[in-house]
Amino acid sequence: MKRILLTLIICSLIASCAPKDNNKCLAELAATEYLTPVHPGGENSPFWNGFAKKFLYAPSFEFKRVEGAKNYRYTATTEDGSTFSFTADSPQQSLSKIWNDIPQGVNVGLTVEGLDASGKVIGIAGERSFWRDYGFNPPYSDAVRSYRDAAILGMLYVHNMPQVQNFATSTEPDMSYKHFTYACKIIGAVVRVEVLLAKTLPQYYDNAIAIAKNAAQFLIDQSRKPDEPLAYFPPTYYKNLIASKRSSNRGKTMAMEAATAGQAFLDLYDITGDEIYLQHALGIADTYLRLQCEDGSWHIKYDFATAEPVNNSKAMLHPLLNYFLRLETDYGQTKYTNARIRGEQWMATHILDKFDMTGQFEDTAVEGIKPYENLTNCTAAPYASYLLSRGANKDEIATAYELVRFSEDQFVYWDCPVNEKGYKRDCTPCVFEQYKYTMPVDASTCNVSNAMLSLYEQTGDELMKAKAKALIDNITVVQCVNTGKIPTTWRIRHNKNITFWVNCTYSSVCTLLRMDELSKQESL
Repeated sequence: MKRILLTLIICSLIASCAPKDNNKCLAELAATEYLTPVHPGGENSPFWNGFAKKFLYAPSFEFKRVEGAKNYRYTATTEDGSTFSFTADSPQQSLSKIWNDIPQGVNVGLTVEGLDASGKVIGIAGERSFWRDYGFNPPYSDAVRSYRDAAILGMLYVHNMPQVQNFATSTEPDMSYKHFTYACKIIGAVVRVEVLLAKTLPQYYDNAIAIAKNAAQFLIDQSRKPDEPLAYFPPTYYKNLIASKRSSNRGKTMAMEAATAGQAFLDLYDITGDEIYLQHALGIADTYLRLQCEDGSWHIKYDFATAEPVNNSKAMLHPLLNYFLRLETDYGQTKYTNARIRGEQWMATHILDKFDMTGQFEDTAVEGIKPYENLTNCTAAPYASYLLSRGANKDEIATAYELVRFSEDQFVYWDCPVNEKGYKRDCTPCVFEQYKYTMPVDASTCNVSNAMLSLYEQTGDELMKAKAKALIDNITVVQCVNTGKIPTTWRIRHNKNITFWVNCTYSSVCTLLRMDELSKQESL
């Protein structure tokens, strides 16, 4: 309720600003919001930020009480020796009292000292260092071309890749594009891009649908047979390339990956009407029903032949819950509703309550990770979008806000300093992927901006819209003007190829088209 009231106040204040002062209003409102900690730890809430290295929102830390201490002195020291201090009655107080006094874009050392009744230091409650990040401070670069044009250029770049055109006449992937080794994710994304291109530009329909059908046929041919434990599941890994050559991945499959292929089959069914794609999508969903654990969860990884869980790690469920929701909403398949609701309940009690937004990627280790060691926007922001997509109540809207605030706090970089060579390392504003891959990625920008747009559409929060627009506009800025290529990673590198993943471009294209549609609606 407090969050909704604040949103109404924000919208009112922005509306009252003169056009030329709108950016100043937005920056001031953002600075005010940054004084509120993200999901602060305490008696009924865990401290999630033990591995965090940077903050936008005033943090609090899990420091222990000093025996005999009556108060605690907080001292934040910046690189140039400047200090900022306050006193509180708890060693777990947020830094909101001094947060906006600390310069942005600096390393900070924090010491919390226990004081006796006379003010004498009697012990250290805790010490911590972190990066005090740059806050949202518009204006940022507007889109350099229309959102629709940028989306079309991005689709055409994928469409014209020789390895993608290979699917026009073959059901076998051209493995010179090594990311095809992640079959569900990347080849499924090829299907989705080509279907979207066929819908957007009819002159490409025949070629695009031929590619989509052959790529889909490859996934079908590689899928487990209907009488096998993982019936209809395409493989997460194909051939021993990149990370799939790791022994821990051989013969294994990531549970949530089949849902991404299922979405591609549904896209192709929608445009062709061919029942084979719907039946394969439903077959995947039925297998998920059989795999669901009694507590409503699914394991993260299974043996591809036997369907035995590889370990006790459980999957983050937003890809599957979105898949079930689409089957219910678009195809009237209500048999998956109960499983989806049970999955939501598991997420609420095991993930949201603990606030452990751990990353689960097919090319990184998932077992043996400590709680909160590898947090990511790729869990938090998409789950916020999921909650909002199916109609969220007030509590769920508040949860969505907290997930988006966390994603911004830990992974959004609105600016970065100039390095010793005289340039900025990252193409800001941008969004980093995860703790263990500290790299700006276009799909992460899409995760966060889409969740922000969903909050704007549901609450009218203009600050969320402004932040989303700044991130989405930058997709057009980093896009290659000559080829339409949308680079996956947004870090300036010398003498190195720019990383490119088709599934990430698909996310960018969809996000650009969403922004295009929103802009058109609001211009009427």
